[in-house]
Amino acid sequence: QVQLVESGGGLVQAGGSLRLSCAASGRTFGNYAMGWFRQTPGKEREFVAAISWNGSRTYYVNSVMGRFTISRDNAKNTLYLQMNSLKPEDTAVYYCAQGRPGRNWANQQPTSYENWGQGTQVTVSS
Repeated sequence: QVQLVESGGGLVQAGGSLRLSCAASGRTFGNYAMGWFRQTPGKEREFVAAISWNGSRTYYVNSVMGRFTISRDNAKNTLYLQMNSLKPEDTAVYYCAQGRPGRNWANQQPTSYENWGQGTQVTVSS
């Protein structure tokens, strides 16, 4: 089973940038699509971005398109989320997760992912 650990969150001013990382243990990281989600208190977990197993395809929720970039380095077993032009509404706990086998690589439903990390807090001040 793959274990995922997110890092890179923090406090940043609006307009700033952060780069999140998601380190994976295990030898199967490169076999599956990966996704980033975020969640704020009292709200459902929201899809942010997905990437195919080899990184050739990416998909974003409209609210982050053009500002966030998802990428992966399978040799390093690491997933990334580069976040630029951050807005206060981007404030959330960010999670990475592994796509379930057989599911569409760009599926936006949390139930289509497994092996969730513990999350990393991103706070954007206005």
